[in-house]
Amino acid sequence: MIALQPVTSESRLREAFGCFPSGVTAVCALIDGVPHGMAASSFTSVSLAPPLVSLCIQRTSSTWPRLRDRRLGLSVLAEGQDDACRRLSSRGDRFRGIPWQPGPDGGVFITGSSALLECSLEEEVPAGDHLIALLRIHGLHTAETPPLVFHGSRFRRLAAV
Repeated sequence: MIALQPVTSESRLREAFGCFPSGVTAVCALIDGVPHGMAASSFTSVSLAPPLVSLCIQRTSSTWPRLRDRRLGLSVLAEGQDDACRRLSSRGDRFRGIPWQPGPDGGVFITGSSALLECSLEEEVPAGDHLIALLRIHGLHTAETPPLVFHGSRFRRLAAV
């Protein structure tokens, strides 16, 4: 029988979570004509009917309260957009050097992304130290660009088989 260890530290739990690769998204909107946004790697498809996706957002986020009640641009970042992800995860001018385009209803999209989803908040569910945001998709665009992958605390590329 396998011996499982108890969850004794956040670092061990983070290590286990890092075993699962994920895509990386940018969630952005225009506020008073200025782009605001953040990176989120906990993006998941939820439902085809109605069209829903989810994000997990830290409760301590100072960006999410400004975004939650707006039409959002969700960009699935593409291979090679590592710097955009780092910038959107930092403090300061997150959009400096990142090409972006406004959406028709106030969302902001990162140019060159694998997919673009225009969304609005459907429901928010408390979950420990995070919030699960269910987002309704209103419009989309896809490209044939491979996605940016985050695995084991590093950015990686998909290998063609």
